[in-house]
Amino acid sequence: MDTDEVLMTSTDASPASALSVRGLTKTFGSHRVLDDVSFDVQPGETVAIIGPSGSGKSTLLKCLNFLQEYDAGEVRFMGRLVGYVTTGGRRRREKEKNIDRLRSKLGMVFQSFNLFPHMTVLENVIEAPMLVNRESRADATARAKALLERVGLANKADAYPATLSGGQQQRAAIARALAMQPIAMLFDEPTSALDPELVGEVLDVMQALAAQGMTMVVVTHEMNFARDVADKVLVMDRGAIIEQGPPEVVLSNPRTERTRAFLQRMLHR
Repeated sequence: MDTDEVLMTSTDASPASALSVRGLTKTFGSHRVLDDVSFDVQPGETVAIIGPSGSGKSTLLKCLNFLQEYDAGEVRFMGRLVGYVTTGGRRRREKEKNIDRLRSKLGMVFQSFNLFPHMTVLENVIEAPMLVNRESRADATARAKALLERVGLANKADAYPATLSGGQQQRAAIARALAMQPIAMLFDEPTSALDPELVGEVLDVMQALAAQGMTMVVVTHEMNFARDVADKVLVMDRGAIIEQGPPEVVLSNPRTERTRAFLQRMLHR
């Protein structure tokens, strides 16, 4: 059974949302990191998640593709329950091969670039398609070169990560995630490790992806990106979503005092 069949072969109803999160809860010891989180991401939508450090944003993102198990609630991707199967009213962990297949369609870009230092940029991009999807080297290389052109790194295919700037490394990481031909992309503060002058080149690539219709969930502190690119903004604080809606509403006329205080702090950084 191929990846798309794994995603869609289910007793679940046909999905209206690319991602659907309901009542998501996660605790570490006595600390509740996620507290009854619910939201939807429609196909082709860009959702920005903002909020103070420690509010649960990165944990939420990891739960979306099951890099982090969750305690209660559910995440559904293309209608399929992420990480678990339900039989006889009881939930158990999904088979690892099915988790991996589903995860391959939810590309993820981290704060740190996580490129293999002993491989060239091209080798980094073709590694997963060859190992996971069993693509031929020729097919994987052809797609990788097209993706490197897309992110402005066509002339860096044979370079090693250590010779690249932070912005170039992050763009290579985006190309690597796209090489798996994901249905949606998750970004965990992809510009936070970059020098200010390099932030724009990564945001430009992400903005182009959004314009091309890629479904994206982006944890970010870049308020201009949230305002100009996102279709919807979620504000998190203390593990909960305290506000969500169109950026022109949430960022310009927030309902909650906690959102107003956060945005005020961001304006005076």
